[in-house]
Amino acid sequence: MNNIDISKGFVDKAVCVENIKEEIAKLKKEKNAVVLAHYYTEGEIQDIADFVGDSLALAQWAKKTDAEIIVMCGVHFMGETAKILCPGKKVLVPDLNAGCSLADSCNADDFGAFIKKNPGHTVISYVNTTAAVKYHTDIVVTSTNARQIVESLPADEKIIFGPDRNLGNYINSITGRNMLLWDGACHVHEKFSLEKILDLKKEYPSAKILAHPECKKVILTVADHVGSTAALLNFSIKDDCDTFIVATESGILHEMQKKCPQKTFIPAPPMDSTCACNECSFMRLNSLEKLYNTLNYELPEVTVDEDIIERAKLPIDRMLDISTKLGL
Repeated sequence: MNNIDISKGFVDKAVCVENIKEEIAKLKKEKNAVVLAHYYTEGEIQDIADFVGDSLALAQWAKKTDAEIIVMCGVHFMGETAKILCPGKKVLVPDLNAGCSLADSCNADDFGAFIKKNPGHTVISYVNTTAAVKYHTDIVVTSTNARQIVESLPADEKIIFGPDRNLGNYINSITGRNMLLWDGACHVHEKFSLEKILDLKKEYPSAKILAHPECKKVILTVADHVGSTAALLNFSIKDDCDTFIVATESGILHEMQKKCPQKTFIPAPPMDSTCACNECSFMRLNSLEKLYNTLNYELPEVTVDEDIIERAKLPIDRMLDISTKLGL
């Protein structure tokens, strides 16, 4: 297997996929490596991972693992978060080009200037940000714990929330807060079509609509349940409904279908495409071939400056501590 040049492709894809899976398993054991994957990656990546979860769960898992090498199958900020939490471990990602449109919408220098213009605020940053943005942050949150962490602060606390304006507006609406919001968004969750979702609802009148809080308000308004990726998964498992229209990145449908093979899951479509699903092109950069190469050559490696690690770890640890106390 080590003599095969994966970058040149394979003649027999099906056979080679099985070979790759076997080799990945061997490399993980030889190198004491763990593979973590986000729900938005391809199903074949999720199936081979040691742990699959949302951003909060991946951060929690990275912090407690005994593995010497962490391979983060997701996007770059997730690799940075793992490196911040585990500076003594080698953190790898299958593709350094796997970025995040939401993280890109919040430049660290601009965010720092925004904070200086609005002094006296507690700064809460969504985990979907660069390490440099976390450097300017007091508390990091995920969509799983954002509401609870905001509500854990005094009612009169002045808060800056960034970068996702949709999540921030949603948290404001359900908590009665008036957080000052950074104007950023996720390109996947911004693109869902209300018209197409309502057309699906007509076709499947008994279906329940599930939506991630990064979606626009008009989508959340018609949703039967709003929650993080993990929360949507849990709802689909526990609810009696047998059909769901899911307005978040379509990779989660793989786990939903595995957990509930008897139920029907329909991806909510985007506005500007004939495609029936809405995918994150960055998440799709993860592949079995790249995962094998990453483990084999231990590249590409995620690096974060030590001064940023020292400062950025504080708001992440604060998030994890609060989450633990709240039972999240």
